[in-house]
Amino acid sequence: MTTIDSRYEGALRCHSSHGPSGCELETDAPIDNQGKGERFSPTDLVATALSTCILTILGIVAERHGWPLQGASARIEKTMTPEAPRRIALLEVWISLPAGLSEEQRAVLHRAGETCPVKLSLEGAVPMRLHWA
Repeated sequence: MTTIDSRYEGALRCHSSHGPSGCELETDAPIDNQGKGERFSPTDLVATALSTCILTILGIVAERHGWPLQGASARIEKTMTPEAPRRIALLEVWISLPAGLSEEQRAVLHRAGETCPVKLSLEGAVPMRLHWA
């Protein structure tokens, strides 16, 4: 179990602290929802969680097999619903693997990325599209 403590700071900002590491972050409401958009929004963190979870799982698999993964990247686009209540309408992720991997290695990594815990947790609640390159 991991504990994260969060508090409301005012002006639509929150401050959170990660219990195990002490790492801290702030969130801000987006401009299109009464905020200043000067920090990640809570829904931006959901999108970030998906892309970094995929990359982390790829890293675990690559390290297990001794495959080079440095330079792998993910770009995610988050689309919100236009009508109330606001919610994430789509998370679309483009995953780029480094050159030099064989087709078999790419296939193994693709399968592993599709099973990241964040993706599995969001399935059925948030539409997602993953594009592999």
